[in-house]
Amino acid sequence: VQLVESGGGMVPPGGSLRLSCAASGFTFSTYAMRWVRQAPGKGPEWVSTINTYGGTYYADFVKGRFTISRDNAKNTLYLQMNSLKPEDTALYYCARSNERPTGQGTQVTVSS
Repeated sequence: VQLVESGGGMVPPGGSLRLSCAASGFTFSTYAMRWVRQAPGKGPEWVSTINTYGGTYYADFVKGRFTISRDNAKNTLYLQMNSLKPEDTALYYCARSNERPTGQGTQVTVSS
């Protein structure tokens, strides 16, 4: 199982980023997937999940701002992040649902 996150960066408040997670080593389409994040000095925090049917679930603090999606043909998970806030600053990881992240994550920094 390999999950490689990308797309992070530094943006000002109100900005947008699109994270990607390239999956390999397993049948991507048969797994629910999720994004989690970890801010400095804090524990991991669930952000969003997408199931195998495309059903989506969000933490309250990102509802209306973030959109999770998947492309099973490309074995890729996405997280579109809009209206970013400084408190969204964290290392973002993708993972198979109910499993711990195994990748290196991608850093998102929201700062003016």
